[in-house]
Amino acid sequence: MSMLKGKEIVLGVAGGIAAYKAAEFVRLLAKQEARVHVVMTRNGQEFITPLTLQTLSGNPVVTDPFALLEETQIGHIALADLAELIVILPATANIIGKIANGIADDFLSTLVMASKAPVLFIPSMNVNMWENKALQKNIRILAERGYYFVEPGEGELACHWYGKGRLAELSEVLEKMEDILSPKDLKGKRILVTAGPTQESIDPVRFITNHSSGKMGYALAKMARRRGAEVLLVSGPTSLPIPRSDIRLVSVKTAEEMRKAVVTHLKDCSVMIKAAAVSDYRPREISRTKLKKTDPSVSLELERTRDILGEIGKKKGKRILVGFAAETEDLVSNARKKLKEKNLDLIVVNDVTKPGAGFASETNQVKLLYSSGEVKDIPLMSKEEVSRVILDAVVSLLKQKSR
Repeated sequence: MSMLKGKEIVLGVAGGIAAYKAAEFVRLLAKQEARVHVVMTRNGQEFITPLTLQTLSGNPVVTDPFALLEETQIGHIALADLAELIVILPATANIIGKIANGIADDFLSTLVMASKAPVLFIPSMNVNMWENKALQKNIRILAERGYYFVEPGEGELACHWYGKGRLAELSEVLEKMEDILSPKDLKGKRILVTAGPTQESIDPVRFITNHSSGKMGYALAKMARRRGAEVLLVSGPTSLPIPRSDIRLVSVKTAEEMRKAVVTHLKDCSVMIKAAAVSDYRPREISRTKLKKTDPSVSLELERTRDILGEIGKKKGKRILVGFAAETEDLVSNARKKLKEKNLDLIVVNDVTKPGAGFASETNQVKLLYSSGEVKDIPLMSKEEVSRVILDAVVSLLKQKSR
């Protein structure tokens, strides 16, 4: 479930060419099941009509500084009290300057002044305006007061200049909103997450691997960072982009490379979540040249890779250690055995043969097994939602350890 579901979001639309993107943004918020209330400045209405945004949001759009939401409710005060988050998109130099200097001469600026809700600015403007010292000073003032910003992107602008000033990607804005509204119950914690498969070379062309996509580990890293943790993601080869720019990524290829990375950073972390699908075996010898297709059959001698999870379990001390088990049968008994042998605090097990719970899927259905013996069944849900459940469990375990 999205953190935005059911949230009262006030969207302020100021007068810039990027105002047309407010329509798509409202649609995205509605898809997240947020309740959207749009406030437009007079200049904002020059770029997009209130009717468009009212149709998409399902709520009246406020344009009149003296509007009453109901007969007895002063508009800007009522919305100020209702808002759980105010987003200004696009945020022009004008509206930023007004709010930074305490000017409240229209509905939007008055609303912001009257509200205690967090405020997120999404600036968009000409590159020279963005670089103007007065604007940058106003941004610093607002940032020091606890206001939030998503900086503009760089590229060709509507005015045909090239530089910084493009409205940020809407996906980035949604992520920042989730950030602001998420609990910061992992702040101050360093979490190491492993993700993806490993590859063990047979020759310069071929290798042994598995079907892991890395999606579960990447979702865990993203959600942990959202909740305030400092995150190190150790990832095997995947096609996934880094989930957030403020996550540190260490890329590895083989099981031994992953082991070295994990052991190196172990001392800096209070929580380790081992979601990677590490190869259990590797070829005893790697051919320096490509193996040719000569014989009708070929034997490949394999040897065990080193047991990363078992090694960490012996060294974990007071750290929280979470493991994963991808099973096809006897889920609970196999997971319990691994939980005990590896000295884990928690193990997450799933049946990879079930529809929607296998490798590369966007969803997962898991069981959580604790060292206490407790078992929790988690229904089919998105991997981000599963990550939230797992991290809730981690927070509880950290509280228990601190006692």
